[in-house]
Amino acid sequence: MRINYAPSTPPTTNPDGTPLPEAEQKSTAEVYERVAARRKPRPLIPLDLALLHSPPIANGYNALLGAIRTQAVMPQDILELSVCRVAILNGAVYEWNAHAPLALKAGVTAAQLQEVKSLPISTFTTEGKIINNVEKPAGSSLTDFQWDTVIFTDAMTKNIKVDDAIFAAIKSRFSEREVVELTVCIGAYNMVSRFLVTLDVGENNDKSMKDPVAIEAELNKSK
Repeated sequence: MRINYAPSTPPTTNPDGTPLPEAEQKSTAEVYERVAARRKPRPLIPLDLALLHSPPIANGYNALLGAIRTQAVMPQDILELSVCRVAILNGAVYEWNAHAPLALKAGVTAAQLQEVKSLPISTFTTEGKIINNVEKPAGSSLTDFQWDTVIFTDAMTKNIKVDDAIFAAIKSRFSEREVVELTVCIGAYNMVSRFLVTLDVGENNDKSMKDPVAIEAELNKSK
């Protein structure tokens, strides 16, 4: 990583060796506990140890991403598919390699994930209208719900401004709560991908994104 990782246990001193105030030690330890509780039974991951340089930021991140992952009513396959597409669009290897297995576990097939991985990046006019990827290709493995999610993700990530037709497709498929959850999810994981790539968290920037079929085989072995 481009900076050092934070300690894996709550620090009691500042980087210069001076002791942290007791109240700050306590609040920092509480943040570590909350982050560890969300990761349990896994240990803290490199992303956590990057964020924990700033315990208040790590705490807010943990709350937001925890809500997206565990409290959203939007089907997990749709959320994970959008995260994987964000990873592709932004070249976030760490994000792809972490979330592609989660997408498969949520019910996305390896063929669908491969299509999301290989689909050309959508392009848009200055008014926000999509130029390519206008219609789902014949023989696509993606459901209509998944296709519209991918295009919505492309629009939010690459163009920011989402054309009315693209938004109308999403609105016709999901409830207003689900639309909010999907929009927040895409926005949040754009933030995550940019953080990961900028700091090269996990030293993944020069690595390859794993193949969906290979990931599926690994998951089947672990059953």
